[in-house]
Amino acid sequence: QVQLVESGGGLVQAGGSLRLACAASGRTFSRYTIGWFRQAPGKEREFVAAISWTGANTYYADSMKGRFTISRDNPKKTVYLQINSLKLEDAAVYYCAAGSQYSSSPGDSQSEYNYWGQGTQVTVSS
Repeated sequence: QVQLVESGGGLVQAGGSLRLACAASGRTFSRYTIGWFRQAPGKEREFVAAISWTGANTYYADSMKGRFTISRDNPKKTVYLQINSLKLEDAAVYYCAAGSQYSSSPGDSQSEYNYWGQGTQVTVSS
């Protein structure tokens, strides 16, 4: 089992950058695919990006490619989501989640992810 805690959210001006962190507890963190999702007010939660257990493979939602970068540091038990050139529509609660173990193919379906953090709020001002 793994517990996840997100951090790094806050209020940022449009055009700015943020790096979100997903810190894990538990000895098995390095086995898991980790995904980032987000949910804006009044909208369904959507997939942002995912990274395989070794960090060798990443997968992004088409609309997120170019401005979002996912990475992981297994010794630190942390996965990061770098967001550049923030837009107003990026405002949401961002969640990280742990999915399959030992998978090289990170997925985008929420049903693949069993452990979720509580989320971190990203607010973007104009």
